[in-house]
Amino acid sequence: MNASDLPRLADPFPPDDVEWKPGATTRDKTKGLAMAYLTSRAVQQRFDDVCGPADWRNEFAEGPGGGVLCGISVRVDRPDGPPEWVTKWDGADNSQVEAVKGGLSGATKRAAVQWGVGRYLYDLPATWVRLDDRGRFAETPRIPPAYLPRAPRAEPARSAPSSPPPAGGGQRSRPAPSAGGRPETPQQEPAPRQSPRQTPRSGQRRIVRPAGGDGSERRAEPGF
Repeated sequence: MNASDLPRLADPFPPDDVEWKPGATTRDKTKGLAMAYLTSRAVQQRFDDVCGPADWRNEFAEGPGGGVLCGISVRVDRPDGPPEWVTKWDGADNSQVEAVKGGLSGATKRAAVQWGVGRYLYDLPATWVRLDDRGRFAETPRIPPAYLPRAPRAEPARSAPSSPPPAGGGQRSRPAPSAGGRPETPQQEPAPRQSPRQTPRSGQRRIVRPAGGDGSERRAEPGF
């Protein structure tokens, strides 16, 4: 993959890909601090979408204190030579529930953060959300708009080209028939009578007034 595509790994995720768990709780256990995290499947899908399934891989090793280390490698194209595999490592402790599986998943997500995947989740503002009787969130925490994926810009709608009139001017509408069965011809208003043009007599001056009628010129105003 091209190195210019690597910043896409840090793009925000849709809200459906973000999971939540309560951190600290209030004394009465009615509210919990919302902590966001990603699932391993969302992380793997991000690498598939940006790098391609064949241009990234992960490997595990035993970590200090009984934990697990994960290294995520990405094959990056170089302009002056063959592609190079770049690896970034991070680790996690084994979890209390399904220790091995939880340790592998946690190490994978932490190694992905090294590449920028989900790193913005650490910058989310602290939000306290109401808890139910089981200690779970009674409602899904909301992510501020600044941490959501940008919606693609909508292209302006193109107007359909107007069809040309039919040859010959098209069919003329026929007048509607009257009660007697004959079509009624629309009445035309009589043309206004024009005053006869007066010819000036000999020796009489001819006065020509502008169209405004007030003796002054008028400028055309825009029609919008």
